[in-house]
Amino acid sequence: MKLLILDRDGVINHDSDAYIKSVAEWLPLPGAIEAIAQLHQAGWTVAVATNQSGLARGYYDLATLDAMHERLRSLVAEQGGEVGLIVHCPHGPDDHCTCRKPRPGLLQTIAAHYDVSLAGVWFVGDSLSDLNAATAVAAQPVLVKTGKGLRTLTHELPEGTLIFDDLAAVAGHLIHT
Repeated sequence: MKLLILDRDGVINHDSDAYIKSVAEWLPLPGAIEAIAQLHQAGWTVAVATNQSGLARGYYDLATLDAMHERLRSLVAEQGGEVGLIVHCPHGPDDHCTCRKPRPGLLQTIAAHYDVSLAGVWFVGDSLSDLNAATAVAAQPVLVKTGKGLRTLTHELPEGTLIFDDLAAVAGHLIHT
């Protein structure tokens, strides 16, 4: 199985320090939807692992989050692709859960769902918490420069982190190598 795991905000869609609180605010990044569709067409399973502390903070409810993810699935389907499992952490940063990145719970849920090892599986994110979650499960950390990616570049990155301009560049690399 060719599995690719993506963070959501800042990788697939625009991010906001004020949170993405509605379907209207959920705006795909240029080329991201097409990249997911192309990956699917090339035989990749694309899963999503996303922290969504806006749920714990009361900024939006689960139905709204589900509607955002349905919008993602719909847009990708319109391009001839499919999104695999989408998992989210609904907790706040002080809830001490095991799923909130950089903890590995979300990635472990994906691994269990697909019955695969995450060793070497690419996890694409825009923050240190994404990269550290990848290293916690021996996945390949991949940083995109979208979202918080340029800010993240100013920090020390986990050893072996791959860096790409955006999700379209990741897709191009994976499909053509």
